[in-house]
Amino acid sequence: MITNNAINRRHFIKSSAASLTLASLGAFNVSFASADKTYRVALIGTGWYGKSDLFKLIQVAPVEVVALCDVDRIRLREAGELVSQRQLSGNTPKTYSDFQKLLDENELDIVMIGSPDHWHALQAIAAIEAGAHLYLQKPISVDVLEGEAILAAARKHNRTVQVGTQRKSTPHLIEAKKEIVDKGLLGKISHVEMCCYYHMRAQGNPPVQPVPDFLDYENWTGPAPLRPYDKLPHGSWWRAFMEYGNGIMGDMCVHMLDTVRWMLDLGWPQKISSTGGIYVQKDGKSNIADTQTAIFEYNELNCIWQHRTWGNPDDPEYPWAFILHGENGTLKASVMQYDYIPHGDGEPIHGDVIYEKEKYPEDLKEERIELHAAPATRNHLKDFLQAIENNSRPVADIEEGHISSASCILANLSMELGRPVIYDPVHKIIEGDPEATALLKRNYRDGWVHPWNG
Repeated sequence: MITNNAINRRHFIKSSAASLTLASLGAFNVSFASADKTYRVALIGTGWYGKSDLFKLIQVAPVEVVALCDVDRIRLREAGELVSQRQLSGNTPKTYSDFQKLLDENELDIVMIGSPDHWHALQAIAAIEAGAHLYLQKPISVDVLEGEAILAAARKHNRTVQVGTQRKSTPHLIEAKKEIVDKGLLGKISHVEMCCYYHMRAQGNPPVQPVPDFLDYENWTGPAPLRPYDKLPHGSWWRAFMEYGNGIMGDMCVHMLDTVRWMLDLGWPQKISSTGGIYVQKDGKSNIADTQTAIFEYNELNCIWQHRTWGNPDDPEYPWAFILHGENGTLKASVMQYDYIPHGDGEPIHGDVIYEKEKYPEDLKEERIELHAAPATRNHLKDFLQAIENNSRPVADIEEGHISSASCILANLSMELGRPVIYDPVHKIIEGDPEATALLKRNYRDGWVHPWNG
């Protein structure tokens, strides 16, 4: 039960979270705002979240968006118009359907990638090799060795890569880490639960139909298997297929696992096991699991993931969340709030999401914007730019993004095989399991070459 003192504490935490974040980022805001450099930027993949990331970058830094790429002509044209309205110069970026041509014809400082997961590796490596720093959406890859290839390219060419796991830049979660976890209020933490109970698995049986003339479906598919065209893949439809992504595990667990690893300073799991499948939503073409449990094992610590795309959440206040169980207390946290519940003596602590609607009123006009996530994304981009300026590693460096992405991919692999897996990141193998090792690298479609040659 939360006491009156705890309620007063809530108001303090809300304001202190904002001031804490501003204090940690304020010096960079001042120095970068006075910089003479304008970063030349391109976006590959102009869908909802790609544009949203780009708009946040325009808000926090002097940039010129010079080029956009998409295989959907209508979406590409609309994105160009929106960018011209947003960026200070008023210029409309050049538009491309071929990302390699975009990279060849433009001198770029930053490339942002918001394409579907199956394109991330090839586009990321090409951008890095072209000399650009990279903002890459999660999960960074569809197989483990794609991720290894991106990491190797970033290190070889000394490019800064920030992965879009922006929970690390979320004000109230920064507060929870510093004021609860780092100060030891939880004591020893030996059990973590993570979950997602959103009904976000696309359903349906649309018929096979002609590809619309504004979409280059062959190029959209790229290295992935070519499914018969049955509807626009944009939005949630492509996410419903393992051919193009990693299911709810790769879409939602990657955020929570990455946040838990950051909170607790964890690296690669020692062992990963997972079970699940399509247990309830058997109608429709979607082939991603509607029910899945995974265990990421560390020394004297299990991090357990559960998702269901049906039924009710265990806790309606925390439908997508993580829970740290310590000997002295429990921390529940999500993108919207956190709650510290002490065991025995002590006072509960609550923190809420921080919004910036007054500071950035244009957010209210952005289609499908996640207002709760906008401040986190802006902070994440500021951290990215600071890392470029200082030639340092950003908070969501490519290596950390790879560990989190690959761990989720390995969970899916464990579910497919029906047995645990132990990944050796030095030798790039599954220990004692040649069959599983062979699955670390997906087969590409004829005419496409996988980037991992190790």
